[in-house]
Amino acid sequence: MLRKFFSLLFVLILVGLWIMINPQPAVAQVNTINYNNASLENRDFSELDLSGVNFVAAEMRGASFQGANLTNAMFTKGVLLNANLQDANLTGALVDRVTLDGANLKNAIFTDATLTRSRFYDADITGADFSDALIDRYQVSLLCERADGVNPVTGVSTRDSLGCR
Repeated sequence: MLRKFFSLLFVLILVGLWIMINPQPAVAQVNTINYNNASLENRDFSELDLSGVNFVAAEMRGASFQGANLTNAMFTKGVLLNANLQDANLTGALVDRVTLDGANLKNAIFTDATLTRSRFYDADITGADFSDALIDRYQVSLLCERADGVNPVTGVSTRDSLGCR
């Protein structure tokens, strides 16, 4: 009986050593592409599925994301001056410390997105849906001054999604 126990223990130790010596690669997530610190001026990402993609500290002046799926994408410390995000889906996206001055945000969907410390000066937000998005109070007041339209996908008015009075 003792011999069987030690034989089984020996086999388990060998299996454990084999696993440690011969590691298998981890399974990668589908969209592990990242454009961190990339220079992406005037790039065309229109209609692409970029869900979960990272754009941390990327320079994206004049880039087009028209109709792109940017669900859960990460845009932090980015520059999207005069970028085109018309009809883009940014549901659950992190847009922190991003400059969106002059951007085309017509009919964009920002539901459940985090848009903290970001700027939207002269951005066209006609029909954009900001439902349940986290936005700095000061930016909300500025956005409400020009909020107009209804999002064609969600059916929510821009003013209602921002909580404008």
